[in-house]
Amino acid sequence: MSLETVVILAAGEGTRMKSSTPKVLHPISGRSLVGHVLHAVDALAPKHVCVVVGAGREQVEAHLSEVAPHVTTVFQEKRGGTGHATQLALDGLKATGTILVLAGDTPMLTGTSLAQLLEQHHAGGFTASVLTAEHPDPTGYGRIIRGDDDSLLRIVEERDADEVQRDILEVNSGVYAFDAIKLAGAIGKLKNDNSQGELYLTDVIEILRNEGGKIAAVLIDDFIEILGVNDRVQLAESAALLRDRINEDLMRAGVTIVDPLSTWVDATATVANDVVLMPGTAISGTTTVATGAVIGPRTTLVDCTVGAGARVIESRASEAIIGDGANVGPYTFLRPGTKLLPNSKVGAYVEMKNATLGEGSKVPHLSYVGDAVIGEGSNIGAATIFVNYDGVEKHYTVVGDHVRIGSDSMLVAPVTIGDGAYTAAGSVITEDVPPGAIGVGRAKQRNVIGWVLRKRPGTKSAEAASRHSTDEQKG
Repeated sequence: MSLETVVILAAGEGTRMKSSTPKVLHPISGRSLVGHVLHAVDALAPKHVCVVVGAGREQVEAHLSEVAPHVTTVFQEKRGGTGHATQLALDGLKATGTILVLAGDTPMLTGTSLAQLLEQHHAGGFTASVLTAEHPDPTGYGRIIRGDDDSLLRIVEERDADEVQRDILEVNSGVYAFDAIKLAGAIGKLKNDNSQGELYLTDVIEILRNEGGKIAAVLIDDFIEILGVNDRVQLAESAALLRDRINEDLMRAGVTIVDPLSTWVDATATVANDVVLMPGTAISGTTTVATGAVIGPRTTLVDCTVGAGARVIESRASEAIIGDGANVGPYTFLRPGTKLLPNSKVGAYVEMKNATLGEGSKVPHLSYVGDAVIGEGSNIGAATIFVNYDGVEKHYTVVGDHVRIGSDSMLVAPVTIGDGAYTAAGSVITEDVPPGAIGVGRAKQRNVIGWVLRKRPGTKSAEAASRHSTDEQKG
């Protein structure tokens, strides 16, 4: 049976986060909190998804339009509780069939558990079903009150619970499946006669039961899935739990993770089998890593593509393409627009930006390559700078195939170094170098004899120089 409507409650103030960013937008593992919930919901293929927004409305709506443009939003101007938020959502919907209601701050929730809830809800013909879990520390959660026949009687919020009820370990996840028509009829009967003066969606359960509805509590095995995020401590806890879940899935799929506790892979990243992730590695965003690659230690990849058999060691790369068999690092910085063709090498203390390095070519160390294309089989000597910026505009450098750029060269763009050409070490190249030629752009050296003794008397340099002057006189 298909799911008609999902309502995600994301209007809370999130005051305990102490942040100008709305709570549901705080990121972990490559998605916002509400983004993780949306991802879980997507597995159910609902026909309609409505998000109730409130605090930070503009920011939340802008984020939703980017990550989930298919959803609609409803604004809860005055926060009046989960029941009030659901009322607002129903006012804007002509919901039929089954409606799923859940919170926007439960990033560990999976589509599998949501499907389990819906399956039991439909199979039993229930009016309402609540997803529950047994929490070893239920503090802060609504308690599940069951009848003698094990059916769900009601949900009691902790602030309204007595001492006996607070000892109950089974808690409300905040995830509900309702008969949409029955929910619409009961939601208007809610009252705010509680300690918070709010309308609780949980009270709908008792209303529906008193009206003869069948109510189910669907207990899942792993309480971790229902954990909500209310402050920075819980944000960090959820991030670590997601890290562990992702790493375990990767290892079972054939990825070697040497130190899972120090390895962070976003839920949005893709890592193939037979990849090795060394300690201190972070694979972020939409990064994809092909089979046989070795990443790390201490490496960060953001929105990158890494080819089969490539090695990236102690480096950082963002929006870069690293080809099959390429070698990067250590201490390399690849900025957006960098493209390394197969079997190329970018070594220690090299920065590249908006540049292509040809197959088999090398930039081994201590260089900057920006706004350039380098052909195949070329070597860029140590301390070479591609001078791409004139203070107003960026300019492009072209280096051909099998070129040898001498150490400490300055290639002042726009300039082209032809196939098979060389540049002499220490040259400032301001004009094109034809294929097969050597470009020499340096002045003839001259030595001014005795300069230190005359200009820097009394210094250690002068003292050292004077010893040689005395030795020469003796000779």
